[in-house]
Amino acid sequence: MRTAIGDYALLSDCQTAALVSKGGAIDWLCLPCFDSRAVFARVLGEDAGHWSIAPRGESAPRRSYLAGSLVLRTEYRTPAGEVAVTDALATGPNAGGHELGADAPHVLVRVLEGIRGDVEIEAEFAPRPEYGLVRQLLIPVDGGLRCHGGPHALGLSSPVPLDVSDCAHARFTVRPGERIAFALDYVLAGQTPRLRTPEETEDLLAETLGAWRGWSALHERYRGAWQDEVHHSGRVLQALTYRPSGAIVAAPTTSLPEAMGGPRNWDYRYSWVRDAAFALNALWTAACPDEAVAFFDWMAQAAAADPRAGRDLQIVFGVRGECDLTERELGHLPGWRDSSPVRIGNDAWQQRQLDVYGELLCAAHRLRAYLPRADATTLHFLASLVDTACARWKEPDEGIWEVRSGRRHFVYSKLMCWMATRCGIQMADLLGAEDRVPYWRRVGDEIRAAIEEQGWNDEVGAYTQAFGSRVLDASTLMMPLVGFAPADDPRMLATIHAIHAHLTDARGMVYRYAAMDDGLDGGEGTFLLCTFWLAGALALAGEVDEAERVFERAAATANDVGLMAEEVDTRTGELLGNFPQAFSHVGLVNAAWMISRVRSGAIGPQNVADGSAFCSD
Repeated sequence: MRTAIGDYALLSDCQTAALVSKGGAIDWLCLPCFDSRAVFARVLGEDAGHWSIAPRGESAPRRSYLAGSLVLRTEYRTPAGEVAVTDALATGPNAGGHELGADAPHVLVRVLEGIRGDVEIEAEFAPRPEYGLVRQLLIPVDGGLRCHGGPHALGLSSPVPLDVSDCAHARFTVRPGERIAFALDYVLAGQTPRLRTPEETEDLLAETLGAWRGWSALHERYRGAWQDEVHHSGRVLQALTYRPSGAIVAAPTTSLPEAMGGPRNWDYRYSWVRDAAFALNALWTAACPDEAVAFFDWMAQAAAADPRAGRDLQIVFGVRGECDLTERELGHLPGWRDSSPVRIGNDAWQQRQLDVYGELLCAAHRLRAYLPRADATTLHFLASLVDTACARWKEPDEGIWEVRSGRRHFVYSKLMCWMATRCGIQMADLLGAEDRVPYWRRVGDEIRAAIEEQGWNDEVGAYTQAFGSRVLDASTLMMPLVGFAPADDPRMLATIHAIHAHLTDARGMVYRYAAMDDGLDGGEGTFLLCTFWLAGALALAGEVDEAERVFERAAATANDVGLMAEEVDTRTGELLGNFPQAFSHVGLVNAAWMISRVRSGAIGPQNVADGSAFCSD
């Protein structure tokens, strides 16, 4: 597949997502939820399914989301005239407020509108369930097609006649003022999919646009620098939320590579506990305190599901709370631009990552006003997380970057265990654990001393990736952001400057870490989240002008509809990795808030050591 990752736009009904290219092709859609088996997967293989609608011949597309929504409008200018296509995943009749997508009907809507001239359109519909393994039987009926085969039955509502072979084709003309509405309905195999009239399809589109705008009107409360970008990122995070549970997926795709040709290709259609502190902070800042509470409720319940003593806290779950995410490869798919293997599942679920104790507690701290309403079991569970962090912080783990080269004593993991003690101490009265405070404070002091002694490298002149290591790692930028040390502390400032000077590419974008054995072949691009971390750390250090320049470089990588991937190719500037990436939009929101607060004088190095930069209001 040659289409660039950045050429795609996102559609979402807050239960699943689709990717639509500038050329009008739906090349990715899993039904009925984010981690279901794909119906369209051409982004990972040419024969894995698509649905394209676009003008025949040469055309120049221009697209944007309709204001306050994730309803996409693409206008095509051709030699014969202009036509627009409006695409949406229907959110359902009771959408709006903080329940957007709760009753999503699993319908993809595509409406053409003639603007100027008579424009000839070509459409091709090729559903391929099971990631391209199944070729459905397409049955022409009045009003469209019914499609059977595999786990899905589909109903394609079409007001134009379709020629059917192993896929369906149509050529037709759209005239000025004319509207032609298509809809794709999903049901389980054995059920009869619905076919809709054009009027019903138009109603779904209008309902969905109104639902998104209703949600935005209630939730967009951030006022500050880069306000439009922050609000849009809030909508993207909402789009990546699985509404029935409140879980947020890391991205709606699998196996889009971190470097051309693979093999660093992972399935991100799951929800990481680590995302909690970052996503909750961003949701709270961008727009969405209700969504933050829903996400925390889901996360706490999923993480508390395994009570066996001594078991590592699981770090990633399915969107319904599933624990077993065993990874496997799909050998029949070549991958995006031949970047193989294509993987589904993610074996990170079996890793030990000790930082998650601090991140989950940081999320609870952000929502501490909500905790008095939490049940006693949840409060006991949170207190036990502090005890577990205190008991296990000396152990090695795979760390935030989920290395596959063996466990180490990662500085970031120790830092977040320290953060667990800080949050526990500050919430002790809410948790009914005042008697634990002396122990938590003593262990927190031990962790701090260990980081300062063993995490600092005199020869490198910076805090490094792991105890005794010489490797620079962008995760150490979190030290001032969580209040471990003021950003203008000499050691901290030296670390920020070392990363700024030696862990960035020619464009000024930040790598996750310097060259090291992480157990995987191949390289990767620069990491957008890390670049936003650098912007936030520079702002806290008082270097606000440079922080803004770093922020602008990272934000400028967004595509024409404001979406960011995980990484950026250091040679070409192309977006890389699963798309769109929640962490990148979280990074934008948190960095924008940080820079705005520092610029206004609300926070700075003098008052950040209490954690106010990251885990307070």
